[in-house]
Amino acid sequence: MSSEPSTEPAKKARPAHSNRAEIIFRSLATAAGATIVAAIALIALFLLIRAVPSVMANDANFFTSTEFNTSNADNLRFGIRDLFMVTVLSSIFALVIAVPIGVGIALFLTHYAPKLLARPFATLVDLLAAVPSIVFGLWGFLVLAPQLEPAQKFLNEKLGWFFLFSDGNVSIAGGGTIFTAGVVLAVMILPIITSVSREVFNLTPPAHIEAAHALGATKWEMVRMTVLPYGRSGVIAGSMLGLGRALGETIAVLVVLRTSAQAGHWSVFDGGYTFASKIASAASEFSSPLPTGAYIAAGFVLFALTFVVNALARLAAGGRVNG
Repeated sequence: MSSEPSTEPAKKARPAHSNRAEIIFRSLATAAGATIVAAIALIALFLLIRAVPSVMANDANFFTSTEFNTSNADNLRFGIRDLFMVTVLSSIFALVIAVPIGVGIALFLTHYAPKLLARPFATLVDLLAAVPSIVFGLWGFLVLAPQLEPAQKFLNEKLGWFFLFSDGNVSIAGGGTIFTAGVVLAVMILPIITSVSREVFNLTPPAHIEAAHALGATKWEMVRMTVLPYGRSGVIAGSMLGLGRALGETIAVLVVLRTSAQAGHWSVFDGGYTFASKIASAASEFSSPLPTGAYIAAGFVLFALTFVVNALARLAAGGRVNG
């Protein structure tokens, strides 16, 4: 019996050099990814190895103590309770301020502002990211803090019954509180949140926008039904990037925040140190292994905290970012 000729085109064999290029590229990409993972693991291992001897020699509870006295290597007494409180409060407070403003700016630039205005305005916002931290710190200490003092006193008088606005461990006069530091951090992370949100909002499928308009939706209804749901995961990702910047900010917080010998009360009118500013303030004293290990232990907690924040962000974003 005669067989009918096949109508399917014959598959061409891939050149050997193409297969080699594919293998080389895949190997390089895998090596690049593995390098990052290995570097992070080595950093964590280094911090852990250097921190454990100091934590074992610690005469105070590392997690609940408000002391941080490392002047005597034979009598170490340090804990991260106040460092954790100040770090979390200032960063969350900054996020509460910056996210609504950043999303509002991004929406304005992508869907409301004329094109002639949107480009220079976006550039101006992005340029805030290029301002050095010390400049923000000096601005916050010399200019912003005195201006925020009346607002802080008003909140303390009217909402002092709520623990976040109760009397702190430093005087409100002068403004060197977590409240002031949070506002400064909000300005610092605003470009990150705005930039990521703007890019994600720009990627909203035009068909979705046109469909909303075709159904008679107003501009705000279109934004609410199409742009914001599509960009939700991107906004979360940008917010977490900003939060990571706030958690690790050093110089600006060190300049703005006033120190206190008393324990904090989870009030935005407290003073003290964040993890990063505490480590930076004592960098000149890193001469003995055990006292140095105390600060490395604090750094390890900050290191772990950033991983927890990013994991929660991935969970909230559904494990992906639109766009």
